[in-house]
Amino acid sequence: MERITLGPIQMSRLVYGMWRLGDDPDTSPAHVQTKIEACLAQGITTMDQADIYGGYTAEGLLGAALKAAPSLRDRIEIVTKCDIVAPAGRHSAARVKYYDTSAAHITASVEASLREMATDRIDLLLIHRPDPLMDHHETGRALDTLVASGKVRAVGVSNFRPWDFTLLQSAMSQPLITNQIELSLACRDPFVNGDLAFLQERGRPPMAWSPLAGGHLRAESDAALIARMDELAAAAGTDWTAVAIAWLLHHPARIIPVLGTNTLSRIAAISDALRVPMDRQTWFELYTLAQKHEVP
Repeated sequence: MERITLGPIQMSRLVYGMWRLGDDPDTSPAHVQTKIEACLAQGITTMDQADIYGGYTAEGLLGAALKAAPSLRDRIEIVTKCDIVAPAGRHSAARVKYYDTSAAHITASVEASLREMATDRIDLLLIHRPDPLMDHHETGRALDTLVASGKVRAVGVSNFRPWDFTLLQSAMSQPLITNQIELSLACRDPFVNGDLAFLQERGRPPMAWSPLAGGHLRAESDAALIARMDELAAAAGTDWTAVAIAWLLHHPARIIPVLGTNTLSRIAAISDALRVPMDRQTWFELYTLAQKHEVP
């Protein structure tokens, strides 16, 4: 599988998202290990986490698997996120859901993530959401310090608009290497509102969360789009999800889709997207069907 270089790290072109890890009836270390091994068999080496996933439990489930099979750690890259504080888990005393990009919170979150995931390093740390109260100097210094300490190899953001990105970057010596944003055939605004162009201009490959619109893309799509995706999938010997991911992979910004599922057969098929042919006209055909009108 293609590898994407982001600053000091490399990631697999497709990423396994672990936000639903705690939703599986079987959360045993052995079963989590089986999921990771299914990814590795396809060349998918990057695992996407966040402290808040599963009500602050998903990182611990990954950590239990890594404790049971320590050799897995050097075969994967771990992405995790911080700054969302929700009244759940270790933050159950919070009165309200809020964002915290203070140095104290970021540092404490990283220490907790390292403990939960039984690792001495995080390959990529993302600020999960833009914080209206962010002191960019304080946040920037905290991120720079974490990289300098070796606890975090690289840093980036998630759900940031271009102005949020440049504000934080202006107070940092380390580069923000990516922005994980929502992108799919159902979420097309970033293709035209400047979000994607901003990252492409700076050579920052974006990560795409919810590339299948949370599993609702098919249910909420026009029948014509569904029919065309099914036709393309049949020709490639796969299903519509691979077509939707291939559509993202075709973009020159080098989009990195993050896909999450607990079904082993679906995990094993994530890389099917790499064998779906996609050219310019097919890309625009799907784009046109998704927006239900032709481009101007």
